[in-house]
Amino acid sequence: MTERITNLLSEHKLAQLKELLNDELGFQELSELLEEFSPNQQVILFRLLEKDTALEIFELMETAKQKELLQAFTAIEVTEMVSNIDPSDQVRLLDELPATVAKELLKSIPPEDREKASILIGFQPGTVGRVMSPHYLRLRQDYTVQAALDYIRALKPDPETLHNVWVTDKRRVLEGVVTLRDLVLADPGTSIGDIMDDDVVYVTADTDQEDAVNTLKKFDLVSLPVVDSENRLVGALEYDRALDIMQEEATEDLLEKGGVLTLQRREENLSQRLLHGSLWKVLSARLPFLMITLVGDLFAGMIVSGFESALSQVLALAFFLPLIMDMSGNVGSQSTTIFTRSLVLGHIRPNEFKNTLLSETGRGLAIGGIIGVITAIVATVWQGDYRLGLVVGLSLWCALTLSATLGFLVPWVMNKMGLDQAAGAGPILTTILDIVALLIYFYLAVFFMDLII
Repeated sequence: MTERITNLLSEHKLAQLKELLNDELGFQELSELLEEFSPNQQVILFRLLEKDTALEIFELMETAKQKELLQAFTAIEVTEMVSNIDPSDQVRLLDELPATVAKELLKSIPPEDREKASILIGFQPGTVGRVMSPHYLRLRQDYTVQAALDYIRALKPDPETLHNVWVTDKRRVLEGVVTLRDLVLADPGTSIGDIMDDDVVYVTADTDQEDAVNTLKKFDLVSLPVVDSENRLVGALEYDRALDIMQEEATEDLLEKGGVLTLQRREENLSQRLLHGSLWKVLSARLPFLMITLVGDLFAGMIVSGFESALSQVLALAFFLPLIMDMSGNVGSQSTTIFTRSLVLGHIRPNEFKNTLLSETGRGLAIGGIIGVITAIVATVWQGDYRLGLVVGLSLWCALTLSATLGFLVPWVMNKMGLDQAAGAGPILTTILDIVALLIYFYLAVFFMDLII
């Protein structure tokens, strides 16, 4: 199906594509398929969907993906899309966007929705007030059942707000709760105060969201009223939102136990410093590592000069110096990049580093062996000296194995020491590898080619 949609997109057969998306595919299949396309392609597909379907799918997307998609929409489409999702989801999305963008977007939302979103933004992140829904149904005790049902019919509320109907006084102070079942089965002339349950479980808006979810679970509720410091009803935590919070909290706890969440926060701070810090902060973070590289390269030059006699005896040794140094540096940089990305994404857990390092060393042995054999054959054929080929091949094998190992080890050590691996791992690794690769190369040449130094 993905291939079929891709073909229709590339052939610009939008009429057929619109019919396919709206008539042949179900909601669940659409949600899964859209994730396989780029944001630019998703924009086209969203525009072809029926409005209600597009909004439902958008509301179910992860916040980061919503942000990517909005960047590809026009200003009018962004306003329309954001205005039609739940205020609690609006707040989650606004939290992800840059402050200036979020401010302008909030201005463009219709006044009624803007007021509800602003209420949620006023609560501290991590509290139930930040994630509750401001949509709820409330009645007064002196309403009759018939009046209450007429009132609800006139409002035409969303289905999720019908689980519980809250009873308040004229100041919105929470007094009780009735269910839709209670209303349907009661005598039409009965007052709400006679059928309501005044033993209501509730939380205050500044309650931690995880505690609120635990309260909802403990009492087996489908929705939980949220009140302010004066016991006035301000919103409700619905069951489906509670499930999302449970998943988020469980993931966060898992990442925290593995040390990944702390690492992500530290790396984010270091990244902000390097990208947006003052010139002095950037230089103080980068120059020390570059000075280490400068000293190391000077030392590498001294090593080459120390083997000047060997080079004069076999000039062809000089031909392979750039190859030895560059290949070891490339493999090391490759390993460092893989390590850093995997660590931040949580694919490498800090407490399981030993096994990961051994695996990378094994991969380094394989890479070094393959490249070493190929280069040894080329060197032997080119220079007509099997001993030179042997030296080059063995040097690469040893150097590349070491490069892969150090590519994981150096950033790991820097991370454990609290140093900025993004700024320092590359220069330090390159310096170490240049020096060690040269020493391996020249000493193997001296040993196998009977050179005098």
